Order: sequence, then C-alpha cells, then structure tokens
Amino acid sequence: MYMFNAITHSQIYVLDQDEALDFYVGKLGLEVNADVDMGFMRWLTVSIPGHPERQILLEKPGGPMMSEETAQQVRELVTKGAMGGGLFLSTDDCRKTYETLLGLGVEFTDEPTERPYGIDCGLRDPFGNSIRFAQLKS
Repeated sequence: MYMFNAITHSQIYVLDQDEALDFYVGKLGLEVNADVDMGFMRWLTVSIPGHPERQILLEKPGGPMMSEETAQQVRELVTKGAMGGGLFLSTDDCRKTYETLLGLGVEFTDEPTERPYGIDCGLRDPFGNSIRFAQLKS
C-alpha cells in the first residue's frame, strides 16, 4: 500500500505574480486554476489546459512563514537562477513550440537539441526560473 497517490501541486518562486501570469498564461499558454487573496498571501496556481490535477503554485517569497530577511535572500537567488529545480514540460513538437515562443519574445537558454530521450530545449522565466520542454520519444 502506498501512502500517497498523486502529486497535485509544485511550487516555484516568482517576484511579481501579475508578470508571472502574463508569462505563464499569456506566453506559455497555461491556464489559471486558482487566484485567491488569502490575506497573508495570494494563492495563484496554473496548469496545462485541461489538466488541473497537477498545478504549479506561482508563489511570491515572503508571508508569515518567512522573515523579510530570508524573503530578500530568496528573491536574490531567484533572480540569479540559483533556486535549482524548475519545470520540465512536454510537447508534441519541440521545434514548432520553440518557434512559436520565440515569436512571442521568450528568451531561450538552449535551442532544440536531440537527446537520448527526445528533443528538448531550455528557457528561463522573467524571474530566472529554469524551464525545459521536450518532445519525448515514444
């Protein structure tokens, strides 16, 4: 018997949630699942359209669980692209997705490249978070 049956949310830090919406929804084509003012924070999640079972929390550093000093350190690390992790998405056509996003002004760190698992490329969001997407081999 397993204790858990799904991963429902992953979190990444963003410095401006409205700018994050513009990028993740306006450019990457994700959809908003929740945008709730909880008083102490804005709970903002996005997901692949039609797949709300796996959401990404676009969280602004700070709030009651983090001192302002720590929040400032996290903001600096996000800006440097040093928060590790990031997102890995899949697509049916890596090169076409790359060209579409390039046309929308998305800046890439890696062009589409053949890998043992498929074709992938990399970019960063406006805050420095690493994002990769791949056309996976069947």
